[in-house]
Amino acid sequence: QVQLVESGGGLVQAGDSLRLSCAAAGGTFSMYSMGWFRQAPGKKREFVAGISRGVGSTGYVDSVKGRFTISRDNTKNTMYLQLNNLKPEDTAVYYCAARLGWAYTLDASAYNYWGQGTQVTVSS
Repeated sequence: QVQLVESGGGLVQAGDSLRLSCAAAGGTFSMYSMGWFRQAPGKKREFVAGISRGVGSTGYVDSVKGRFTISRDNTKNTMYLQLNNLKPEDTAVYYCAARLGWAYTLDASAYNYWGQGTQVTVSS
């Protein structure tokens, strides 16, 4: 059983940056591939970024490529999402998720564990 706790969200202006963290406890963090998802009011939860276990290959949804960076530190059991040049359309609750397996996936149903979410609000 893995517990995930996100932090780092907040209210910022367009063009600002944030760094989200996802701290994991209760499992062997390095055995999990990880993902960040987000859900805006009235919209479906969507994949934002993923990072595999092992060599840590990464992937992003097109709308955040070049602005967001996902990373992980297995020594600290923590995953990060650096959000740069934020836009109002990035406003959402951001969730981290973990799955047993080598590779991340865009499919939310494939993840075994989820955090409670952290709110990111970007004003124009």
